[in-house]
Amino acid sequence: MSESDDTPLDAVRPKLVETKQRWAAEGRLLTDKPVKPHRLPDQRLPPGQHLVQDWPVLDLGVQPDVPPERWRLQIDGLVDRPIALDWAAFKGQPRFHDVSDMHCVTSWSRYDNAWEGVGAKHLLALVQPKPEARFIVFHSYDGYTTNLPLAEFDRDDALLADSWQGEPLTRVHGGPVRAIVPQLYLWKSAKWINRIEFIAADRSGFWEVRGYHDHGDPWTEERYS
Repeated sequence: MSESDDTPLDAVRPKLVETKQRWAAEGRLLTDKPVKPHRLPDQRLPPGQHLVQDWPVLDLGVQPDVPPERWRLQIDGLVDRPIALDWAAFKGQPRFHDVSDMHCVTSWSRYDNAWEGVGAKHLLALVQPKPEARFIVFHSYDGYTTNLPLAEFDRDDALLADSWQGEPLTRVHGGPVRAIVPQLYLWKSAKWINRIEFIAADRSGFWEVRGYHDHGDPWTEERYS
């Protein structure tokens, strides 16, 4: 948990956490039918997933209320130029638009999500990661953390989003700003983000220490460790 986190993780719903830990222990939803690298060019639905039209709301039982004027983003760790952005500075960065699918580890997928925000590649250019930086950890206002390889954030379609389908990102879906890393399961795209930490060695986050995969590729069913 970063020093700026406002909500302790002991406020989460324990039964929800216990249930999802049990899923990991049981290997729930695994089909053992990974398709990568044999994925067809037009194949969009990963194994074990089903398509939805809405956007289910999933969280730890805590939805931080962070007005834009109070929101802050810190980017630090193994970078040459650590930065801190308030809302005005964030909105003043070049705007990035992308459309991507999202895949939740609980088995739902939603196609064609239109995002707007600040591109990951732009942020990386601003902070200039050190050569030894190989992983990042997202920190959120609810105390949540999740880890991923720096290479997965350094992708053309990764961003910090403040808009979905042309409207401001709502609180229930992680607004005012959340990460979007569409090639990985959605738990890797942290909601209510307030810090990006660059590190040399991988360090598991909230769900990863509870049995979930450190990488999280939907196409190879990296649901659990």
